[in-house]
Amino acid sequence: MASILMTRRSALMAAAATLAVAIGPNLALAQAAPKSDGEVDMEKLLQPGTLKDEVEGSADAPITVVEYASMTCPHCAHFHETTLPAITEKYIKTGKVRFIFREFPFDPRAAAAFMLARCAPGDKYFAMVDVLFKQQAAWAHVQNARAPLENIAKLAGFTQESFEACLTNQKLLDDINAVRERASADFGVNATPTFFINGKKYSGALTVEQMSAIFDALL
Repeated sequence: MASILMTRRSALMAAAATLAVAIGPNLALAQAAPKSDGEVDMEKLLQPGTLKDEVEGSADAPITVVEYASMTCPHCAHFHETTLPAITEKYIKTGKVRFIFREFPFDPRAAAAFMLARCAPGDKYFAMVDVLFKQQAAWAHVQNARAPLENIAKLAGFTQESFEACLTNQKLLDDINAVRERASADFGVNATPTFFINGKKYSGALTVEQMSAIFDALL
């Protein structure tokens, strides 16, 4: 009797293992692809705002991603450090994805960081954003943010004069705040990061696997 039970158990375990292998990849894909939080009018989303969009990738890419982020948001920094580099290599540089980055500052420090990125010498917006995210701990949550921001800016090619001029540019600050206000009023953005992928809304820092699953389903 014991022998019969062991044989049945072995058979069941073997069947379960076979089934797991068969459905494993599809199950993993289903778990990796997050559900959309809704959808917006893509034509309206891509209409010009108060500031020129900062864009990476081909204008002819079949997928367009719009990210709203805050420079003091740790989840945004995590996405830009861990997910975006792999997505850039696999999808943006290969012409599959066009990536648009928009400002959604939650506080004055985030707004100041965005202003510095917009003022970066040599049109190095994304390079400045990358450095600010990587060094977020040095300036975003310390008592005095001015000194570390000034050091980062000078390494990026700012002079003392251009640093001061940038951070006292009221029109630039107003324009950045207008980007945030439009995102909130027109597209329901209330957290960062928020992504719109071909018009579908996703909230939270997506992983490489999650974002790849969304892209691959669209390609």
